[in-house]
This record gives sequence, structure tokens and C-alpha cells, in this order.
Amino acid sequence: MNKLLLLVIFSLIITSCVPHKDLVYFQGEPMAKENVYKLNSTPYKLQTNDILTISIKSENEKLVSLFSTQKNTTQNSNNNVSSSYFNGYSIDNHGNIRIPYIGKLNVLGYTANEVREKIEIELNKFVNVSNSIFVTVKLAGIKYTILGEIGAPGTNILYQNEVNIIEAIASSGDITVTGDRSKIEIIRKEFDGVKKYIIDITKIDLFDSSVFRIQPNDIIYIRPIKRKSWGVGTTGLETFRTIGSIFSIIATTVLLIKTL
Repeated sequence: MNKLLLLVIFSLIITSCVPHKDLVYFQGEPMAKENVYKLNSTPYKLQTNDILTISIKSENEKLVSLFSTQKNTTQNSNNNVSSSYFNGYSIDNHGNIRIPYIGKLNVLGYTANEVREKIEIELNKFVNVSNSIFVTVKLAGIKYTILGEIGAPGTNILYQNEVNIIEAIASSGDITVTGDRSKIEIIRKEFDGVKKYIIDITKIDLFDSSVFRIQPNDIIYIRPIKRKSWGVGTTGLETFRTIGSIFSIIATTVLLIKTL
């Protein structure tokens, strides 16, 4: 009986612990590919509620100031969020932005480079663009929301042209021990509807995934492993303590019943 009890306890400890392989990232060896640079090269197409930063520069600052919403293009890095919100160009529900003198400009479904070309065409109606004006168009950071078994859940903005899933996770405090690294969900709003993708960051081939690079407004959900729902602990010591507490309660209850 005692041997059977010890066997049951040992089995519970072994099966309830999180295996080492479930916690290690990038397992396996990368495979050589011929078209390495072709991967994930599709540029992002703008959607509603995206915010653009548009810079129009020229030797004649008075000329370009007519088309800018900012009096000073130098931004304080500590105030990027509020500066982008108030001085950036937000894409409305109809896919338009409003630029002084140019007016409404539809940018829905365009890339940042295509928007730059559209602005240059419009500016050419007022001034000679080819020699005196330089236009740059960028997303005002990449915003994403991360939830679940993560160190710092919430909404973050990374001021980069591209952000991958590893950078997003690292910027949010990394996945907890009870997070499922093999089935990370990415919920994304696309032009044909909301879609959900699954990515496994324990495998080296995650770099080949079509969703390795996240997009603005992505929702990333880190699901808990099944062992967490069991509530028996994530390490051998935690499991031993939990099982010990359970048997202690059972033994105490049995002794109380016998004394009645």
C-alpha cells in the first residue's frame, strides 16, 4: 500500500511538472534556404485608426510649413506617445487623412511608400517637388496588445518600422513559466475580416512563419498550459508541497473521524 502511494505521488510530480523542452525557445537547427530574403517581405498596408508621421522638408522652411501640422519637427523622445497622437495624421473610418491645403487624402490599403508618392503628386500642384522638397512617411510606431501568461500584459507601442513576435514578447516581460510557448495566438484584423494565427516559438522555424512580424493593432494571447488549470504546481517542489498539503488534510480528517 505504501509503495503504491509513493508510486502515485511520484507519478503526479513527474506528470505535473513543466518539461524543460516546453520552456526552451528556438529548438532545432535552421535549414538553408535559397530565397531567404523573400520571406515576410510584403509591406504593411494601412488600415483605419493607424497614425502616420509625415515629414515635409525643404530649404525653404516657410514654404513647407504651410503643409505641416507641426511647428517644430523635433520631438522629445520621452513624449513620443502624446506627440504622435496630437501631431500625427490619424486615418479615419473612411480611410482618409487631412493635410493642410491638400485636404483629404485616401490612404486606406496603401503602403507608407505609396502614400509618400501620393503626397508628392499633390504637392507638385503647389510647388516644384523634384528639387526642393523631401517627403517621408512612417507609421507612428507599432502598437500591439498582449494578454495572458506574460510578465507585463497590456498595450505597448514600439517605435520601429518592423516588430517581430520575439521583440513584442521581450518588451512585455517575457512569457511566464505557466505560459504555452507552442501555441501563441495572434488575432489580427484584416481587410477580409478578423483572423487568428498560431505560432510556436519553441521551434527554430518560427522565423519562417508568415506572422513572425507582427502588425499594428495585433492582439497577442499567451494561453496557460494545462498544468496551471490543475493547480498542482509547475515545478517538482511545488507539486510535492501541494500533494503533501492534500494528504495532510486527508490524514487529519481521518484522525478526527476516528476520534469521534
